[in-house]
Amino acid sequence: MTEALPADGEPDEYTEEVLSVVERIPAGRVMSYGDIAEYVGRGGPRQVGSTMSHWGGAVPWWRVVRADGRPASGHEVRALSHYAAEGTPMRPGGDRVDMTKARWNGSTRD
Repeated sequence: MTEALPADGEPDEYTEEVLSVVERIPAGRVMSYGDIAEYVGRGGPRQVGSTMSHWGGAVPWWRVVRADGRPASGHEVRALSHYAAEGTPMRPGGDRVDMTKARWNGSTRD
């Protein structure tokens, strides 16, 4: 299912859902693009990535990573700075998030 950007430039329902999930990811935790798509129940990693590319500047975008823990291309330095400040668990080498320790499942008790 492909989500298109609305013609009027306002975020659509899918965009609002994705951004709402990203806003709830706690500091020091992350979700992958696929995790978010699964959580909202539609779209896929590419649709979440497109949403983040167009609308993600106002939410903690660095908390959304690739499935292997790498941050968004072109934003690695800024993301790594945020990870250090938030104490996000990193893999040896420090260039990827440790998904086993840092992945957030969307639970309010997590």
